[in-house]
Amino acid sequence: MTASDSYDPPPATGDGSTAMGDGSPAAGAVVERLAATVERLRRQIQQAQASADGRALIELAKGVLVERLRCGPAQAARQLDLLAARAGVSPVELAADLVNQTARDQVSVVVEEFLLRTAAPGDSSAAVRLRTAESGLLAAGDTHRVAQSVLEHALAPLGATAVAIWSASADASLSLLGYAGISPQEAERWHYVPPGVATPARRALVERDAIWIEDSSVSSLPSVGDSMGARAAIPAGTGGRLLGVLEVCWPRPLEPQPPRITRQLEALAELCAHALESDLATARGSRGAEPADLVRLADSLFDPALVLVPHFDAAGTLADFRIHHVNTCFIDLAGRPRSLVDGALLLEAYPMAAGEGKVFERIEHVFATGETYRTYNTSLTELVDEVPLTVSAALSISCHGDAVLMVWRLEDETMRLAELLQHAQRLGRVGGFEEKTDTGEITWSRQLFDLYGLSPAADPIPLGQLLDHVHDDDVEAVRPFLLTLLQYRTSASTTFRLVRPDGVTRHIRVIAEPVLDPAGNIRAIRGAYQDISSQHWTEVALSATRDRLEHTELHAAEQSRLARQLQQAIMPAAPPSIDAFGLRIAVRYRPTEQDHLVGGDWYDAMVLPSKQILVSVGDIAGHGITAATGMVVLRNALRGLAATGAGPGQLLEWLNLVAHHLTEDTYATAVCGLYDPQTRVLRWARAGHPAPVLVRAGQATLLPMLDGILLGAVSETTYEEGELQLETDDTLVLYTDGLIERRDRNLDECVDRLLAVSARFTGSLDDRLDNLLDHSDANTDDDTCVVGIQVGAGPATPSSR
Repeated sequence: MTASDSYDPPPATGDGSTAMGDGSPAAGAVVERLAATVERLRRQIQQAQASADGRALIELAKGVLVERLRCGPAQAARQLDLLAARAGVSPVELAADLVNQTARDQVSVVVEEFLLRTAAPGDSSAAVRLRTAESGLLAAGDTHRVAQSVLEHALAPLGATAVAIWSASADASLSLLGYAGISPQEAERWHYVPPGVATPARRALVERDAIWIEDSSVSSLPSVGDSMGARAAIPAGTGGRLLGVLEVCWPRPLEPQPPRITRQLEALAELCAHALESDLATARGSRGAEPADLVRLADSLFDPALVLVPHFDAAGTLADFRIHHVNTCFIDLAGRPRSLVDGALLLEAYPMAAGEGKVFERIEHVFATGETYRTYNTSLTELVDEVPLTVSAALSISCHGDAVLMVWRLEDETMRLAELLQHAQRLGRVGGFEEKTDTGEITWSRQLFDLYGLSPAADPIPLGQLLDHVHDDDVEAVRPFLLTLLQYRTSASTTFRLVRPDGVTRHIRVIAEPVLDPAGNIRAIRGAYQDISSQHWTEVALSATRDRLEHTELHAAEQSRLARQLQQAIMPAAPPSIDAFGLRIAVRYRPTEQDHLVGGDWYDAMVLPSKQILVSVGDIAGHGITAATGMVVLRNALRGLAATGAGPGQLLEWLNLVAHHLTEDTYATAVCGLYDPQTRVLRWARAGHPAPVLVRAGQATLLPMLDGILLGAVSETTYEEGELQLETDDTLVLYTDGLIERRDRNLDECVDRLLAVSARFTGSLDDRLDNLLDHSDANTDDDTCVVGIQVGAGPATPSSR
């Protein structure tokens, strides 16, 4: 304690001296004496509290001796002192042992179990501490005092510095009823935790299990107390019901604790549960018996309801719920009268409640935690003559004190159909109406107010005023509808544009029919409006799309027709065979049957001024008019370049420049060969194209795969040349991939089949090419081009082409 700056010094004494003066030694002595007095009084209060706790234990032991020895209180006190002196222990320790051996109340059982599980053998101090805490619980009747006693006598030796005891309410909120080691200001901030707020205590209550947080600094769960160390939240329950949570705080992080410590805290939590139960019983006594109030509430409901109370077995464990009351609207699913259900155990009356639907587990959870359970679609099953009967229902289970209220509503077919109709109207943007002609009463569905852009509180618009809300261009379309409906008294429908008050225009379809009385007069008009704006704009978009698609199809067909004509003009399907210098050349060209897949395959065979014979085959990538025009460019360019006398490799280099620079995105494969009739040597090169097939003496082989990439891929490249010495009766086959490729095979398998077919060649060269086309099993819908070269006995005079 320190002196304040505003402290007034005492007056002077009668002899003229001053008892205390500012800054004098006498002032310091007085302050020290006051501090010593305060400290002495504090120790006396603590000793008095400890003595009171000890006396409570002694008084309990004296009561045991009075009952056992049939003596008075004074004799029991002397006997306790005598027994303590003989045992060599203090009277408080002997009193704790007597209570341990004699007490059979629920709290004493909990403490005894705690000691057996956690205390070391011969540890009498632990027994004294626990019995002291127990006596404080029994004597105080105050949860706050219980928290202080539990911290001082049981948890402080474990290193804990703060304790909070939470009470769980029926609305799933938490209230701080007791605390120790926590400042009053902090406790005031946390005196109430609303439902749904995530805290360690809330999590322990919901999960019905202990929650350990080794380091609060890394946890996202807030809670009472300033500790940034470890924290534990243990559910506190008794009799199958969770009444609250015991929360313990440590000043520093902890390693995972051994099972012994966990069992200690669980036993202490159960000890705290009895204090919470006592407070709850006191609160209930102040407001009357809750089951009676709950019975009156159940009888006021229009749905079937059961009032359930817990049923415990001999060991005090929750085993079932007894049906305390069935309300007046109760209807048993099995058709039993109320008298057979009222008063029975729940699982005996409804054994299927423990089955698939897990209704019994829901009731247990609600009773334990106090949280309300509600679902709008669950299955309730009951046995009727040993046959399961399952119905759909909305179910509500809530806890009220020591009782549980269970209410259900069976799914009604009429209500279900009404809900389906509402959903159908909402999804279909349909609104219904009814207009009574005799009273003028108009009934609109909610969707119709939304369709008109009106608030639900607005007055419905009668049919007689419909024309005031119709677009001017659609008025003449609505007049016949009203005439047919009102004058001819016949059902009618029409579509129009509705102008809403907010200026938005909606496309509407309306259909209505008159309701006639026996005399044929109109009694009412019923009908429906449907918003078809989305459908209208979809139809407009589809119409525009169809127009564009039709134009595209016509354009594509014209392009295909032009490509086909160009292809047929340049590449006839079966040109006449060529005989030159003992060399016979035959060609077969088979275009695809689909016009939109017209390709760019080409072939060429001609005698050059140098008397050499040019043979080439190529394939343009792609289809249509672009491929056909690219084919014409490359074929004619190769013809012109071949007149220079260059070799096949050089010709392909120049043709690559043409494809890369002088055309737009043209890529092609090709084989180019120059045959010298004097030496019978064929010089050839390839640009990414399949190698030719040589048939000699009944054997078919593939020529080497010379290096050379496809035309147009790069600006400059070179192509490897090869030479082949042909012999009499040799046949060389050049082809495009449309002859061999299949979608379900790799290319090597396709080439192997071509070699097998070519090895069986018989007949003339034309017969052999026809045989290749006839036995082709390609399925890529591509053009096919085949060029055959057959060497004769010797050079001859060239014939006209």
